[in-house]
Amino acid sequence: MAINLQKGQRVDLTKGNPGLTKILVGLGWDPVQSGGGKLFGGLFGGGSAGANVDCDASVIMLGANDKLQHNKDVIYFGNLRSNDGSVQHSGDNLTGDGDGDDEQIVIDLSRVPSNIQKLVFVVNIYDCIKRKQHFGMIQNAFIRIVNPTTNQELLHYNLTDNYSGLTCLVTGEIYRHGNEWKFAAIGSGTNAASLSEVVRSYS
Repeated sequence: MAINLQKGQRVDLTKGNPGLTKILVGLGWDPVQSGGGKLFGGLFGGGSAGANVDCDASVIMLGANDKLQHNKDVIYFGNLRSNDGSVQHSGDNLTGDGDGDDEQIVIDLSRVPSNIQKLVFVVNIYDCIKRKQHFGMIQNAFIRIVNPTTNQELLHYNLTDNYSGLTCLVTGEIYRHGNEWKFAAIGSGTNAASLSEVVRSYS
């Protein structure tokens, strides 16, 4: 049975799951449907605001003092695998339609380099300024952690705050605690216009 988390909660990930080294991090979201069945009140064909909201999940691998050490430590649709192979991204999902995870990231905790202290999971809206899009157009956002060996869901965190007007969500983070790994449900939104802007805040 998965543990359902509240914002700000921190839980042991590996301590309560002996032998757990590989995890699957699933991130999901749904576009808000209007009454007419089309996205955003039939704006589909008219103007950039009617385009699909293309959310992108990323992982930022941080060293000491929560600092990014190298740009290659950002795993996203343009860099699907970390140099050491410990983090692997499933690739881009352009719409968020359908049930279940929209993007998945597989992490081999045993292969994460010792200088990496924290993995931050971010979802941002691609081209949000030009398309005039924000997270008020998205619903049912979540992050979950699954044991891929058994397919058992370990943790689930639904992001339930009102993120209207915000363009980037820091959903959660996995961090070292001694020899173990813990997960923190963050759920904070920002006005970052792009992933590179988010990344700069950690440099």
